[in-house]
Amino acid sequence: MQLSRAGEYAIRAMLHLAATSDEGISQIATISKTWAIPESFLRKILQSLTKAGLVASSRGMGGGLTLARPADQITLLDVIEAIEGKIFLNVCLTGPGNCESSTWCPVHCVWHEAQRSFTDILKSKSLKDLVINSDFKEHFQIT
Repeated sequence: MQLSRAGEYAIRAMLHLAATSDEGISQIATISKTWAIPESFLRKILQSLTKAGLVASSRGMGGGLTLARPADQITLLDVIEAIEGKIFLNVCLTGPGNCESSTWCPVHCVWHEAQRSFTDILKSKSLKDLVINSDFKEHFQIT
Protein backbone atom coordinates (compact mmCIF):
# COMPACT_ATOMS: atom_id res chain seq x y z
CA MET A 1 0.00 0.00 0.00
CA GLN A 2 1.28 3.42 -0.90
CA LEU A 3 -0.28 6.52 0.58
CA SER A 4 -1.80 8.78 -2.07
CA ARG A 5 -1.14 12.51 -2.23
CA ALA A 6 -4.66 13.04 -0.86
CA GLY A 7 -3.83 10.81 2.10
CA GLU A 8 -0.60 12.70 2.78
CA TYR A 9 -2.38 16.06 2.55
CA ALA A 10 -5.17 14.82 4.83
CA ILE A 11 -2.61 13.91 7.49
CA ARG A 12 -0.96 17.34 7.20
CA ALA A 13 -4.31 19.12 7.51
CA MET A 14 -5.34 17.02 10.50
CA LEU A 15 -2.00 17.63 12.22
CA HIS A 16 -2.53 21.35 11.68
CA LEU A 17 -5.99 21.18 13.24
CA ALA A 18 -4.64 19.14 16.17
CA ALA A 19 -1.77 21.58 16.71
CA THR A 20 -4.09 24.59 16.67
CA SER A 21 -7.05 23.05 18.50
CA ASP A 22 -6.43 25.20 21.59
CA GLU A 23 -6.70 28.36 19.48
CA GLY A 24 -10.10 27.41 18.05
CA ILE A 25 -11.08 27.56 14.40
CA SER A 26 -8.59 27.24 11.53
CA GLN A 27 -9.05 28.62 8.03
CA ILE A 28 -8.64 26.55 4.86
CA ALA A 29 -6.42 29.23 3.29
CA THR A 30 -4.06 29.12 6.28
CA ILE A 31 -3.77 25.32 6.20
CA SER A 32 -3.26 25.42 2.44
CA LYS A 33 -0.46 27.97 2.68
CA THR A 34 1.23 26.48 5.75
CA TRP A 35 1.37 22.94 4.38
CA ALA A 36 1.71 23.69 0.64
CA ILE A 37 -1.57 22.01 -0.26
CA PRO A 38 -3.49 23.35 -3.27
CA GLU A 39 -6.59 24.96 -1.78
CA SER A 40 -9.10 23.41 -4.19
CA PHE A 41 -7.66 19.94 -3.50
CA LEU A 42 -7.69 20.61 0.24
CA ARG A 43 -11.38 21.50 0.09
CA LYS A 44 -12.16 18.10 -1.46
CA ILE A 45 -10.05 16.29 1.13
CA LEU A 46 -11.75 18.18 3.96
CA GLN A 47 -15.16 17.15 2.62
CA SER A 48 -14.12 13.51 3.01
CA LEU A 49 -12.73 14.13 6.49
CA THR A 50 -15.95 15.91 7.48
CA LYS A 51 -18.07 13.08 6.08
CA ALA A 52 -15.97 10.62 8.12
CA GLY A 53 -16.73 12.61 11.29
CA LEU A 54 -13.14 13.75 11.84
CA VAL A 55 -13.53 17.44 10.99
CA ALA A 56 -16.26 19.91 11.88
CA SER A 57 -16.77 22.92 9.67
CA SER A 58 -18.76 26.08 10.15
CA ARG A 59 -19.67 28.68 7.54
CA GLY A 60 -19.91 32.42 7.59
CA MET A 61 -18.04 35.09 9.53
CA GLY A 62 -15.86 33.44 12.11
CA GLY A 63 -16.34 30.10 10.43
CA GLY A 64 -13.68 27.54 9.65
CA LEU A 65 -12.51 24.12 10.69
CA THR A 66 -11.92 22.24 13.92
CA LEU A 67 -11.42 18.64 14.87
CA ALA A 68 -14.76 16.89 15.37
CA ARG A 69 -13.28 14.89 18.27
CA PRO A 70 -10.37 15.51 20.63
CA ALA A 71 -6.94 14.92 19.04
CA ASP A 72 -6.25 12.02 21.37
CA GLN A 73 -9.33 10.23 19.98
CA ILE A 74 -8.36 10.45 16.30
CA THR A 75 -5.76 8.00 15.06
CA LEU A 76 -3.57 8.01 12.01
CA LEU A 77 -5.57 4.99 10.82
CA ASP A 78 -8.81 7.00 11.09
CA VAL A 79 -7.38 9.72 8.85
CA ILE A 80 -5.88 7.37 6.28
CA GLU A 81 -9.00 5.21 5.99
CA ALA A 82 -11.22 8.30 5.67
CA ILE A 83 -9.33 9.17 2.49
CA GLU A 84 -7.97 5.89 1.15
CA GLY A 85 -10.67 3.48 2.33
CA LYS A 86 -10.00 0.37 4.35
CA ILE A 87 -6.41 -0.82 4.07
CA PHE A 88 -5.74 -4.20 2.48
CA LEU A 89 -2.22 -5.40 1.72
CA ASN A 90 -3.52 -8.04 -0.68
CA VAL A 91 -6.82 -8.93 -2.36
CA CYS A 92 -7.06 -12.12 -0.30
CA LEU A 93 -7.63 -9.95 2.79
CA THR A 94 -10.57 -7.96 1.42
CA GLY A 95 -13.09 -10.56 2.53
CA PRO A 96 -14.03 -14.23 2.55
CA GLY A 97 -14.25 -15.75 -0.90
CA ASN A 98 -12.22 -13.05 -2.63
CA CYS A 99 -9.29 -15.39 -3.08
CA GLU A 100 -9.72 -19.05 -3.86
CA SER A 101 -6.18 -19.77 -2.64
CA SER A 102 -6.48 -18.34 0.88
CA THR A 103 -7.18 -21.71 2.53
CA TRP A 104 -3.98 -23.31 1.27
CA CYS A 105 -1.72 -20.38 0.34
CA PRO A 106 1.44 -20.37 2.48
CA VAL A 107 1.68 -16.55 2.44
CA HIS A 108 -1.94 -15.80 3.33
CA CYS A 109 -1.21 -15.89 7.07
CA VAL A 110 1.85 -13.66 6.51
CA TRP A 111 -0.27 -11.04 4.67
CA HIS A 112 -2.84 -11.23 7.43
CA GLU A 113 -0.23 -10.77 10.19
CA ALA A 114 1.50 -7.93 8.31
CA GLN A 115 -1.79 -6.11 7.76
CA ARG A 116 -2.78 -6.50 11.40
CA SER A 117 0.61 -5.19 12.57
CA PHE A 118 0.47 -2.28 10.14
CA THR A 119 -3.04 -1.21 11.15
CA ASP A 120 -2.26 -1.72 14.85
CA ILE A 121 0.66 0.70 14.59
CA LEU A 122 -1.48 3.31 12.79
CA LYS A 123 -4.23 2.80 15.37
CA SER A 124 -1.80 3.34 18.22
CA LYS A 125 -0.76 6.83 17.05
CA SER A 126 -3.22 9.59 17.82
CA LEU A 127 -2.98 13.09 16.38
CA LYS A 128 -2.17 14.32 19.87
CA ASP A 129 0.74 11.85 20.13
CA LEU A 130 2.14 13.06 16.84
CA VAL A 131 1.79 16.75 17.68
CA ILE A 132 3.31 16.41 21.14
CA ASN A 133 6.25 14.30 19.96
CA SER A 134 7.43 16.53 17.13
CA ASP A 135 8.73 20.02 16.49
CA PHE A 136 6.64 20.78 13.41
CA LYS A 137 4.74 23.53 15.25
CA GLU A 138 7.98 25.48 15.50
CA HIS A 139 9.05 24.54 11.98
CA PHE A 140 5.83 25.82 10.45
CA GLN A 141 5.50 28.63 12.99
CA ILE A 142 2.15 27.37 14.27
CA THR A 143 1.29 29.06 17.54
